[in-house]
Amino acid sequence: MRGGLRAASVEIPEGELAWRFSRSSGPGGQSVNTADSRVELTFDLGGSPSVPEHLRSRALARLNHRLSEGRVTIAASEYRSQHRNREAARARLAELLTDAFRPPAPKRRPTKPTRGSKERRLAGKKRRSDVKAMRRRPAD
Repeated sequence: MRGGLRAASVEIPEGELAWRFSRSSGPGGQSVNTADSRVELTFDLGGSPSVPEHLRSRALARLNHRLSEGRVTIAASEYRSQHRNREAARARLAELLTDAFRPPAPKRRPTKPTRGSKERRLAGKKRRSDVKAMRRRPAD
């Protein structure tokens, strides 16, 4: 997709994405010193009008350790070309937001162990106890 980003069911327009370019320290030989191939993609999650409120609050809660003033930043410098690093950063942001928008897992209902499982556990403990007792010196 060229004109923006798609994460889960949310369409984020290109105008809400901020790009910064700098020199990369990764692969590329001499071209590393001349080309601005490192990419930083910043998205203002807290102030985005394209993200619905319920998804925004969920994502802000889940990504609070990654946010700086409501913005999430992704850096990509693994490729030699700026274009491929842009695509990598875009894909990483989409994956990050898709995971953050996902609804929480259902709560686990606590259950009791069955009678059979209790008996099997105790029988295993008894067997282990007998094995260890056989290793001991016999009592006179």
